[in-house]
Amino acid sequence: MSDHHVADANDHPPPHPPDGGGGGGGLPGGAQRKEIYTYKAPWTVFAMAWSHRPEPDTQFRLAIGSYVEQYSNTVSVVKKRPPESGRSGGSADSAGDPSGQMYQACEFDHPYPCTKILWSPDTRSGGSRDLLATTGDYLRIWNVADDGSGRGTLIPTKEALLNNNKNSEYCAPLTSFDWNEADPNVVGTSSIDTTCTIWDVQAQTARTQLIAHDREVFDLAFAPRGRDVFASVGADGSVRMFDLRSLEHSTIVYESRNLDPLLRLEWNRQDPNYLATFAVDSRRTVVLDIRVPSAPAAELGGHGGCVNAAAWAPHSSCHLCTAGDDSQALIWDLSSMTQRPVEDPILAYGADGEINNLQWSASQPDWISIAFGDKLQILRV
Repeated sequence: MSDHHVADANDHPPPHPPDGGGGGGGLPGGAQRKEIYTYKAPWTVFAMAWSHRPEPDTQFRLAIGSYVEQYSNTVSVVKKRPPESGRSGGSADSAGDPSGQMYQACEFDHPYPCTKILWSPDTRSGGSRDLLATTGDYLRIWNVADDGSGRGTLIPTKEALLNNNKNSEYCAPLTSFDWNEADPNVVGTSSIDTTCTIWDVQAQTARTQLIAHDREVFDLAFAPRGRDVFASVGADGSVRMFDLRSLEHSTIVYESRNLDPLLRLEWNRQDPNYLATFAVDSRRTVVLDIRVPSAPAAELGGHGGCVNAAAWAPHSSCHLCTAGDDSQALIWDLSSMTQRPVEDPILAYGADGEINNLQWSASQPDWISIAFGDKLQILRV
């Protein structure tokens, strides 16, 4: 394994309160010690996901996907050893750096770039399967297992390719998906063919497929703590909510100005009344209260370029991170948004390039990951 992707770290300024504000901004779980780790891939990084499952001798474990405009693409699983494991000195081997930096634990080929990657939310440790899902031309399920070498490296195996259109050579690319946390046997995918499909992972079959929007569907998310309610956004500029128990009805929660296409949808992990979304080429993130359809609860500016990603804090109902083409990752405190407009973020981080993606670790909520250019960067907040 070549060492061109072993990372170096700690050479960037830490996240800082904009305009000299108070450090940490009262973010629950925030730490005083600022740490940044950078992993350099041999390709542009786009899809990205934190593992939910605790693993001995591993501080972090993420999956990242390449964005190369050709058929052959790659998924890598990247790990970081805890800082203590390397303090005895010793030299780095090709599998990783014992000083606690990040290393590639495995990689596998993927047709076309992944539009999204997620690890299974089933965190029962000791389970025989450690599952990872990807979307692109199809939904694929992968299993990664320790290779027994004692070096922290893994063996990936493709478990399933799920295709609900076996009678046609044409496949409508999948734009995104979500893995149901309440029932890890359920995955929902969104497609450019206007449909959303709900899959049974174990049976490897589609439970239901529905026409969700008038045009392409760009994202889908299940409501937290439930197995039946999900929402989607798409090129028709609407946010729609569905209930698997009564699919003959859907609710249009919001429509964007001029019906501009909505790209992403993020459900608040702690308060299921709130969603965040943003439109294509927009510098603003819209926060919605589903109890008050049509009017945004808040609109967040702050970015000097279009927003590419948003993520709610997994441990706090009022903190949201946004990132965009202005190379900025901004953390917002929305605790007072019902009283007054939210004008400024409480934390800002400047990356060395346009940020294409952002994830907030659910299992380690002090950490956020961003992707820009060929780099995955992990920031302590």
